[in-house]
Amino acid sequence: MASSTTASQEELKKYKVPVAWRDGCSALLIPLNVCRRDKYYLPWECDHERHAYEKCQYDDYVRRMKELSKLRLKKAEEESE
Repeated sequence: MASSTTASQEELKKYKVPVAWRDGCSALLIPLNVCRRDKYYLPWECDHERHAYEKCQYDDYVRRMKELSKLRLKKAEEESE
């Protein structure tokens, strides 16, 4: 089941998203790439789509770092016992 930021496998295949980019923000990457192709990759175009995708990537990074921090803390507590 796809969330609001994750595209389905059919959508990813349809828009030819590389496997390396099929992450939790893939649903935001599809409209960004479509906009980029339509606007000939002009750097001042597609700002809203790019910002939304980059924010999703950043939020995912922060979530993973918090999770890693919790795991490290738990491991340190287990080792000190």
